[in-house]
Amino acid sequence: MRDGRCLRNHASRIGDTIAASLRSRWCAPAAPARSRGTKMSLNIRKHLLASTVLIGLTALAPVAHAQDATPATEEESPESGDIIVTGSLIRNPNLEASSPINVVSETELQLRSITSSEQVLRELPGVVPGVGSQTNNGNGGFATVNLRGLGAQRNLVLLDGDRLVTANQLGTVDPNNIPVALVQRAEVLTGGASTTYGADAVSGVVNFITRKDFAGVLAQATNQITEQGDGNIFTADLTIGANFDDGRGNAVLSLGYQEADPIYQGARDISIFEINGLSGRGAGSSATSVPTTVTIGGVRSQLNPAGTLLVPEYAGFNFNPFNIFQTPFKRFNIYAAANYEVSDTIELYTRAAFSKNEVATIIAPSGIFGEALTIPGNNPYLPAGVRDQLCTSAGIALGTACNTNAAIPLSAVFRRTVELGPRISDYTTTFFDYRAGARINISDTTRLDVSASYGESDLVQIQSGYVLRSRVQQALNANNTTTCTNTANGCVPLNLFGAQGSILPEQAAFIAGESTITIKNQLSQVRAILTGDVGSIFSSGAESVSYAIGAEYRDYGYERLPDVLAAIPGELGGAGGAVPRFAGSYDVKEVFGEVIAPIIADTPFFHSLTLEAGIRYSSYNVEAASSPSFDSVTWKAGLSWEPVQDIKLRGNYQRAVRAPNINELFSPRNILLTNLAIDPCQGTRPVGNAGLTAVCLAQGAPAATIGRIPAPTAGQAQSQQGGDVNIQPETADTFTIGAVISPGALFEGFTLSIDYYNIIVNDAITAPTPADAINACFGATPATVSAAAAQTAACTNIRRSPADGSLSGSPTNTFGLPLLLSNTGRLATDGIDLTANYTRTFGDIGLNLTFIGNWTNNLRFRSLPTSVNRQCVGFFSVNCSPDNGQIAPEFSFQQRTTVSFGPADVSLLWRYIHPVEYEPGLTPLFSGTITGTTPLVGTTENFNTIGAYHYFDLSTRFRMNENFELIGTVTNLFDRDPPLTGSNVGSTGANSGNTFPATYDVIGRRFSITGRLTF
Repeated sequence: MRDGRCLRNHASRIGDTIAASLRSRWCAPAAPARSRGTKMSLNIRKHLLASTVLIGLTALAPVAHAQDATPATEEESPESGDIIVTGSLIRNPNLEASSPINVVSETELQLRSITSSEQVLRELPGVVPGVGSQTNNGNGGFATVNLRGLGAQRNLVLLDGDRLVTANQLGTVDPNNIPVALVQRAEVLTGGASTTYGADAVSGVVNFITRKDFAGVLAQATNQITEQGDGNIFTADLTIGANFDDGRGNAVLSLGYQEADPIYQGARDISIFEINGLSGRGAGSSATSVPTTVTIGGVRSQLNPAGTLLVPEYAGFNFNPFNIFQTPFKRFNIYAAANYEVSDTIELYTRAAFSKNEVATIIAPSGIFGEALTIPGNNPYLPAGVRDQLCTSAGIALGTACNTNAAIPLSAVFRRTVELGPRISDYTTTFFDYRAGARINISDTTRLDVSASYGESDLVQIQSGYVLRSRVQQALNANNTTTCTNTANGCVPLNLFGAQGSILPEQAAFIAGESTITIKNQLSQVRAILTGDVGSIFSSGAESVSYAIGAEYRDYGYERLPDVLAAIPGELGGAGGAVPRFAGSYDVKEVFGEVIAPIIADTPFFHSLTLEAGIRYSSYNVEAASSPSFDSVTWKAGLSWEPVQDIKLRGNYQRAVRAPNINELFSPRNILLTNLAIDPCQGTRPVGNAGLTAVCLAQGAPAATIGRIPAPTAGQAQSQQGGDVNIQPETADTFTIGAVISPGALFEGFTLSIDYYNIIVNDAITAPTPADAINACFGATPATVSAAAAQTAACTNIRRSPADGSLSGSPTNTFGLPLLLSNTGRLATDGIDLTANYTRTFGDIGLNLTFIGNWTNNLRFRSLPTSVNRQCVGFFSVNCSPDNGQIAPEFSFQQRTTVSFGPADVSLLWRYIHPVEYEPGLTPLFSGTITGTTPLVGTTENFNTIGAYHYFDLSTRFRMNENFELIGTVTNLFDRDPPLTGSNVGSTGANSGNTFPATYDVIGRRFSITGRLTF
């Protein structure tokens, strides 16, 4: 059943009209069974042709130039350019900082056939997945990195130690703008780095380091496809570099192109039908379905199959097959860099990066989501029986008064407009970032580095397939089938009371709308760093004391420009609320200093003893009406001790202060969707309970709805969200201590590092979770809430639908849960990182073993002083993870075994994810036999637990000659299926397709081949 033919086998289940719409947008035309379809076949042929041409070029590549493109070494010599030491501003290659760093090598990137930078980071042990290619609903057209699970806004993504322009109002950088082809390694420093890089680096940094002095040509292409024949990914890169003027200068240009096809949830057994996480039933659950549902007398009633009367709800909507597991994208990158030694004293350098990204998210069709409308009694599409039911409910006398009434009220209308096809958001981002600077050698040991940069990231989001509420109301106001009462805009009367397909093409065209949102980010930077050393002060055998002092200025700007349709609450059906226009900016002036001081060297029990310290002062000015400003000081102290040459002990303590970002300062208060599976007021829970009834009424539920308030639609509730210009910085204390062991002669080729980390963020800028907002009002046991609670702000700030009392409804009148940002949160995590490497040659056979593991002891999150100090390690729910609801396992590791013989390498990567459970204290999830209409009916499942997961990826590399090599990779070698958890058990962005696609492999076994040509 794992079929990648873009829902062709499932068209009868989701409707021929819907399937045709999906195909026309992202798939090939319908084809006979087992046919791949015209467009996909042409794409594959095109990509395979490009790979074939690349392979063919090996015959023309002159062997004499094979060594010109030799990769740079791990540390550049002073003559070859800048020295980059992640975690320090000091550029002394003989000194090491005390902070632990994990390195992802160029070889690792090649063996894994990486097509985007985000992909490799997401799978690293200790990294919680951020937004990426497996995020559909909730993907804003960019990727993020979430180190330690503390939030993407609390770490930095750097390129050669420098900041890039941000991708959004959170201040995060899209790692997919990094030129993968030129990356020599990626260094991940987990632990505070604010003293070195600024306030954002609370949980660490990811530093992509490019190759220096590249000379030659590197052309490579990769094609990947799943075993099911879908999800094709193609990448191609061309890098050209050369030295000039007798080696005084170097210039490099790298071009890259990446393209990916979507993988629909309807093409996998696990996700073709939504399976309710509480009941285990596979079926549609959304009240916005077909045929139309209307709330009358506080009860949701659906048009019967005969189309004559409203009856109790009976058919929810299955939105799963429209959604996608792999977001389609097209990306074009250009990267250029150059440096030139004007003299022995002055070196000029420059770097420019450009990227154009096109990302699409695809979700189920739009509709009318609980909007209050009216309809005239003589509307030709209004069944007489339904008309009489509506009039009776509204207190309108039957007969002439009802039949001629100009505006019979429809208190809340739900209708899925499948005739419009899926909702598609096309995100096009144009990114550029330019830096230029000069390195001035003041003396043999002292250098001044002055640079400036400017970057912009402009994102245009085009939303299509959406219903316009105003057009729906206009089209309902009609007394015949050809003309509306108001004929403006070419109005076509709308048939709202029919089966799927009753909305004719001309009707669909009138109520459909397209909306555009433009987002602009800009970052200006100026920086000067003076580095040098003052010689050996403490011991004649020790290295020189090195220092770095400097100043930096950064100016951030952000602007969001929605069109009129996006800015009106509820106008775009299913858009999740209005998109208000807002802009914000702030600047920061900083001075900083660092020192690494070797104390003792080459004495008994002190092969070396080194002290490290740093401090940074920052002054922020926020451009707002009240002109808020704040100052902060961050500092660090570290110590490294080698009692003998083969053992190094290290520790580091940092005080980090993170300033609020533009979203936290300026984001307007808005009504947006959140996740909630159970509402304390739903169903019969309040019946006979005076206290609970009083609270539900105080929150806006009509008295007639008590005892029949619906559960949140599709596990989603409305919520009040937004920032505050008075938010202050948050403070973090980070501590790491560890050891590096390299036994040398005792165990040649072996190194081991183990580090304990501890990060605590106080006054954290956070929003309450849905459970926090519910518990603040109802307590841990809602059945025992007192009537007095109905008068508290914690309860009255929750606002319900005036139609049916639920927390789902139109954003114009259902405000939901209060989830506003504040400085009242606290975050804490601690754990251990372990890395080990063993390299040995046995005759003609080489062996390389690597291990990266993480054990997380705690990941605690508390949004309010009175809320639960929630433990999220090893648990999943809508409340866990302070950032995006992704899973943080207690233990995870990656182990790679590579055997080399002659021109060939064979490598096996083993990835492990520890078991996780549903968050304790919540209503347990389903455990039993699956029912309903899913291919998984009859299987026995326990949604409360996810067992241990082992994935294996096999790679082979063959050097055909000195110029060309082939790399083949099989990912998910044993085709391990993802865990079935049901829906509504996590956040919308994390829990999709009845599983967690960013943590577990939902795509299945897939194959890739890469050709690399150098000369």
